[in-house]
Amino acid sequence: MGSLFRSEEMALCQLFLQSEAAYACVSELGELGLVQFRDLNPDVNAFQRKFVNEVRRCDEMERKLRYLEKEIKKDGIPMLDTGESPEAPQPREMIDLEATFEKLENELREVNQNAEALKRNFLELTELKHILRKTQVFFDEMADNQNEDEQAQLLGEEGVRANQPGQNLKLGFVAGVILREKLPAFERMLWRACRGNVFLRQAMIESPLEDPTNGDQVYKSVFIIFFQGDQLKTRVKKICEGFRATLYPCPEAPADRREMAMGVMTRIEDLNTVLGQTQDHRHRVLVAAAKNLKNWFVKVRKIKAIYHTLNLFNLDVTQKCLIAECWVPLLDIETIQLALRRGTERSGSSVPPILNRMQTFENPPTYNRTNKFTKAFQALIDAYGVASYREMNPAPYTIITFPFLFAVMFGDLGHGAIMALFGLWMIRKEKGLAAQKTDNEIWNIFFAGRYIIFLMGAFSMYTGLIYNDIFSKSLNIFGSHWHLSYNKSTVWNNNFLQLSPATSDYEGTPYPFGLDPIWQVATSNKIVFQNAYKMKISIIFGVLHMIFGVIMSWHNHTYFRNRLSLIYEFIPQLVFLLVLFFYMVLLMFIKWNRYEATNAFPMTEACAPSILITFIDMVLFKESKAPGKDCNVYMFWGQSFFQTVFVLIALACIPVMLLGKPIKIMQARKLANVQPITGGSSDAEVGGMSNGGGGGHHDEEEMSEIFIHQGIHTIEYVLGSVSHTASYLRLWALSLAHAQLAEVLWTMVLSLGLNKEGWLGGIFLTVVFAFWAVLTVGILVLMEGLSAFLHTLRLHWVEFQSKFYMGQGYAFAPFSFDSIIENGSAAAGETE
Repeated sequence: MGSLFRSEEMALCQLFLQSEAAYACVSELGELGLVQFRDLNPDVNAFQRKFVNEVRRCDEMERKLRYLEKEIKKDGIPMLDTGESPEAPQPREMIDLEATFEKLENELREVNQNAEALKRNFLELTELKHILRKTQVFFDEMADNQNEDEQAQLLGEEGVRANQPGQNLKLGFVAGVILREKLPAFERMLWRACRGNVFLRQAMIESPLEDPTNGDQVYKSVFIIFFQGDQLKTRVKKICEGFRATLYPCPEAPADRREMAMGVMTRIEDLNTVLGQTQDHRHRVLVAAAKNLKNWFVKVRKIKAIYHTLNLFNLDVTQKCLIAECWVPLLDIETIQLALRRGTERSGSSVPPILNRMQTFENPPTYNRTNKFTKAFQALIDAYGVASYREMNPAPYTIITFPFLFAVMFGDLGHGAIMALFGLWMIRKEKGLAAQKTDNEIWNIFFAGRYIIFLMGAFSMYTGLIYNDIFSKSLNIFGSHWHLSYNKSTVWNNNFLQLSPATSDYEGTPYPFGLDPIWQVATSNKIVFQNAYKMKISIIFGVLHMIFGVIMSWHNHTYFRNRLSLIYEFIPQLVFLLVLFFYMVLLMFIKWNRYEATNAFPMTEACAPSILITFIDMVLFKESKAPGKDCNVYMFWGQSFFQTVFVLIALACIPVMLLGKPIKIMQARKLANVQPITGGSSDAEVGGMSNGGGGGHHDEEEMSEIFIHQGIHTIEYVLGSVSHTASYLRLWALSLAHAQLAEVLWTMVLSLGLNKEGWLGGIFLTVVFAFWAVLTVGILVLMEGLSAFLHTLRLHWVEFQSKFYMGQGYAFAPFSFDSIIENGSAAAGETE
């Protein structure tokens, strides 16, 4: 249980592995995931390390697998994922894997090249088929237009002058296919470049054609261009080439065109058959590869991670032994040694590995063991900063305080039930949902925090019962302890009713659990009552939360034997909080106990002093004023004296926090004759404490810097105590806002449907209820829940953790196959 409240004890070990057993031993350690290796070759280039060739081979295999994966996804073939993780293959199996991947890639590339060539041929034949069909109409029109006027229209005046009697006019033509979007620009260019001496006819191809290069569907048009002379022919062909139009041979004689069309149709049918067989073969290859692709990826990434890790090791002079340094949890050393023995037995080596513990003055990494329940809460803490080594871990306490403070702001039985049921559904279905690995970031965040969501919802249901609030209405479980003297018409029609405990309407006994449901009809003073109630409990919870944070610092100081911080930081900080803010909390309880509406004078509610005014007068050394003429100024005997003493004690704590620790360090340096920067024994040791993850290191720090840092820390704590206490008022503000927004939704939306009668009213109520439900889930549960979550996170990070949590460590990053495969990259195996 100690590791739950503090990080695991870590040890720096030296590992000696026989060369032939190193691969198998590292493989076993990767499956275990409890060892963080250090790079013993920081100055060696990555391309000059011993196993760089093996890493390159793994990169090449991974590239081939990604190519296969892309082709499989392109065809929509499902990849088999059993969820199992195969063991890392032996080095000799790399050759078989490489041969398999090489064969698959070459076969697939050859099939793709053949398919692309066949598709390109099929596209050409299809375009030629459309040209032969469409141009038949153009030639029929040209056969009917052989008179001189039409020729003049086609060729212009120069062409008419050239067509003198006795000369036969012979028109040339080219036919082809062009992309439909290029046709207008193509036509304009022909007109300008040829000065209008060409005649263009075009017809659209209705069905789209497949581009063999990328598989896109494109729309094209058939065109035929008539011209006269070789000069125009050359110009027209260059323009077609510039617009990437495809030209095809087209016979002039109708018989030749019919014969060519028949041949084209025959070839298209043959190509369709060959294309189908090619696609079937490609599909069979991909289906066979899809069955093993996930396992292949896992195997290759494990091999790559192992060689990445082996590159961190040193070779001894005999080249027969690999030396590594690693951080390991102290409790797991035996487990690691067992894994090393298994690796040695698998490799067949006769020399056992050696694991020696080393002495070091480095700060070890921070490792907090988590399970699926505590992992999300630990992530909240680590998002602020990874704990220093062996520092108190706030995560166990956050499991309770986080959902509770959230529930204080989100207290509603109905909304809490929605949130709790959603979290419970994710918990019950977690295996199936975890197997559906999705890239949706929002869903992944929700699923990772499923236990937090469930606890927040469950705690909100509890506070909702305390507030007696369910969708802005109350539950009448125990009846009411009020008996209204108003008649029914007054209750229903008067919008300004008040509940006064000074009258006989109140029985004088507290409600068994939560708030009395009668407060829902007290439309005038309900919010006044709830304001006073929720504001005070917010301050009470806040002060207790901060005091608990200061007490946590005591555990850190005692663990690290930090006597100076214990005497000159913890004690004055705790006293400062107790004599000021905890005293203010005590005044609230005294006021609740001594002042009642029905008490005898002068202990009536009218004589109850304001806690805030009393606290301000106390700090300013002012005499408090009585609320009324015959009222007592103070709530108990000697209050003025105690308040003066408390303020003086609090003021005395400030110079102790500000100067105590720096002066002691300065005295210790003089006694030990230690210079600020020359090293020697540390101030922590001289002052009676040992250096550690949370201890203070001052041996290399100037005295001026120590005074400045201590001054900043003292000012931050003193001023922060006031601002942090006020910050907990967000519990009151958000709780009130949430309740009022729920009441607005009920009054402005759902009540409209409830007031309608008849069958039309039922239909209208259904529509209104659906609208109300969407607004409730979208605004009150999601948006308000996110707002309360962020405010709760701030209260823990700033108001609570700032009292004891340094968060200056670095996380333990073990060599683990699970994390490497989850991240999808073997580069994660490079840890230092």
